[in-house]
Amino acid sequence: MKVIFLSDVKGKGKKGDIKNVADGYANYLLKNNLAVEASAGNVNHLDAQKKKKEKAAESELQDAKDLQQTIEALTVELSAKSGEGGRLFGSITSKQIAEELKKRHKIKIDKRKIEMSDAIRVLGVTNVPVKLHHEVTATMKIHVAEER
Repeated sequence: MKVIFLSDVKGKGKKGDIKNVADGYANYLLKNNLAVEASAGNVNHLDAQKKKKEKAAESELQDAKDLQQTIEALTVELSAKSGEGGRLFGSITSKQIAEELKKRHKIKIDKRKIEMSDAIRVLGVTNVPVKLHHEVTATMKIHVAEER
């Protein structure tokens, strides 16, 4: 019997797969809501769901590319106390950068998406990568000025 898997079944198939299984096993899958019979209507419904997911993913990617252009065009201004040689007392963290982006530019980005290997500890401009999507990474300019 042909079935469409509604969830992953170890050793048999992944969610959305259409496979031929033994009648007894098909009864088990149907009874436990792990699969539905692969009728024409169910197959069409599965195709519609796949198209909807593809459109959503495409829209998400385009939104990330638009946000990338916006982020790369701006410079985030931060100020901190510093000592001799432009070294900061403390450091600038990804959390501070995310808060400043939200406050000044109305752009909400999770601090975990700001990929800093280490906190910023010097005055001046630093380029920081921001992961917006698994295919899109923007480079944001962070300008740290001396606090007066």
